[in-house]
Amino acid sequence: MGRGRTTGRGGPRGQQIRKKRVCRFCESKEVYIDYKNEKKLQRFISEQGRIIPKRITGTCSRHQRMLVQAIKRARHLALLPYVSEAVK
Repeated sequence: MGRGRTTGRGGPRGQQIRKKRVCRFCESKEVYIDYKNEKKLQRFISEQGRIIPKRITGTCSRHQRMLVQAIKRARHLALLPYVSEAVK
């Protein structure tokens, strides 16, 4: 009667099995993330203009550091916005 309750989320007590995310940059064997490629960097920025963390994007630590540096350089050169545009 009191045996292992499930919450209906895929496993006992809300545990879910997630597929391991693989770093996009490691798959394509990129050595350098270019700050001038704004279309690629735009994928890693939220609608508010924040940098999306690696636990969500699945990038490895090495490439996340390179990605953050490239985004900051692109922002400094006004290739990417610091914040989103205000909706009126």
